[in-house]
Amino acid sequence: MKAHTILFVKDQQKSTKFYSEVLKLNPILNVPGMTEFQLSESLILGLMPVEGAKKILGTPFFSSTTNAPSSELYLRLENFEDYFSRALENGAKEISPILKRNWGDTAGYISDPDNHIIAFSSLK
Repeated sequence: MKAHTILFVKDQQKSTKFYSEVLKLNPILNVPGMTEFQLSESLILGLMPVEGAKKILGTPFFSSTTNAPSSELYLRLENFEDYFSRALENGAKEISPILKRNWGDTAGYISDPDNHIIAFSSLK
């Protein structure tokens, strides 16, 4: 099985630059309307402009006036602290510092330019 996680973004170019820098990956697809990063053999992270998503899904899904987070991407990585630092260096906001969590992981949380939450965690 292969899976795609797609985040709806305001500015595709800005988000592509952010994720390229943080993940240290080049997109495997980068065309108007979609950018994709191969995170593993079976997982792709997609970035789709909100305007394109509105055309596919319809505007009722995007009528909220709040900027509340609508998703979380939880990444277990080697050297996860480096990813956390790069995110902050590239304009992310720290939501919670790297801490030992009560479920056993050590993780830090940031929000990306579109207010999606990303957790960077140790592989254990």
